[in-house]
Amino acid sequence: MLPIITEEMSSEIFPEVFQDVQGWRKNMVQYLKEENPEVNTAILEVAKYDENIDLKAVALGAYLAYRLLEVATENDGLNSLE
Repeated sequence: MLPIITEEMSSEIFPEVFQDVQGWRKNMVQYLKEENPEVNTAILEVAKYDENIDLKAVALGAYLAYRLLEVATENDGLNSLE
C-alpha cells in the first residue's frame, strides 16, 4: 500500500528541491546511502542503464519521488492506496 501524496505535500517539498537542485540531489544521495542504501544503489543503476538518458535527471526524479513518499508516509498513515 502506498501513501497518498497530496498537493500540499508537493508544495512543501518542491521549494526545498528547486531552491538548489544540484545541492539537494547530492544531499539525497548521502541521505539514502545511510537511510536506505539498497534504494540508492537501485536508483543509480537504473540511471546508468541507458547512456542516452540524463543520469542526473533520472536520479533527481527518483529522489524526489522517494522524498514525497517518505513525507506522505509520515503525514498520512491512514489514507493509503491499496
